[in-house]
Amino acid sequence: MNLRDLRYLVAVARHKHFGKAAEACFVSQPTLSTQIKKLEEFLDVTLIERSHRQALLTPAGEAVVGQAERVLRDVDELVGIAQAHRDPLGGDLRLGLIPTVAPYLLPKILPSIRKALPKLNLKLSEGQTASITKLLDDGELDALILALPIEGEHVETKFLYREPFYFAASRSHPKADRKSVTVDDLDDERVLLLEDGHCLRDQALAICKSHNATENTNFRATSIETLRQMVAANVGITLMPALAVGPKSAAVRYIPFRAARGTLHATRGTRVTRSADRASPCEAPHRDIGIVWRKSAARAALLARLAVVIAEACAD
Repeated sequence: MNLRDLRYLVAVARHKHFGKAAEACFVSQPTLSTQIKKLEEFLDVTLIERSHRQALLTPAGEAVVGQAERVLRDVDELVGIAQAHRDPLGGDLRLGLIPTVAPYLLPKILPSIRKALPKLNLKLSEGQTASITKLLDDGELDALILALPIEGEHVETKFLYREPFYFAASRSHPKADRKSVTVDDLDDERVLLLEDGHCLRDQALAICKSHNATENTNFRATSIETLRQMVAANVGITLMPALAVGPKSAAVRYIPFRAARGTLHATRGTRVTRSADRASPCEAPHRDIGIVWRKSAARAALLARLAVVIAEACAD
């Protein structure tokens, strides 16, 4: 038994398919299948139920995979400890980002990271909040950049920047000529949202539910860029994060929100809900973006330095 075989087994457990697991491990399927078979022979127990469609774990396999994940996580921490002593601000670092942040933030922060941490080799992964959070918990990623807050006492969180939302509408929309809007202007609008799993969908939906806006359920986008094209076609309006607004468009109008009146209540990193108190100032809708890592991370000093570099780049 060796660490490589344990990684193969964990990959099969995650993908439930030998071919996909082999692809994820950058080996051929026969090689992966052979090594797992040898592992079963060594342990003298069947770990996987094999079929043409998928690979399912046996009860023994479930238990072994759970322990294998802990072993691999500890090994990664061991490597991290050695790397931190050898080169505290260099080496590999695996960073996960959510899709509504990654393509817009990375071009802004990577030059600053290269300048401040020239020996650091970032390995970037993009995924929805639930998937990259699990990868962080499993030790597959070292840190995440996502919308705050994130639940869990086992993670360290550093705020990076506050990102306002814009009212994005077609140039032919009745409100397109306005210089600013408030959340009250969402009343009776049909709002285009991302598909389930995106935290941006949850944030926008919370804003809509606090008013009389309704979701356009005939369409759910897989990306912000798809939302942009549907808004341009005047299918509906959407809430666009500031970094994703981009250059001036002939087809889409991005209108900033101004403060309304009302009392706010926090909703997963977004301040949206009004109360009947009309005398209190109400912030424009926004989301908070932060970086998180495991409190047990061996390279906490590097991650704290990285957080400062990113926050400064965002401030600029």
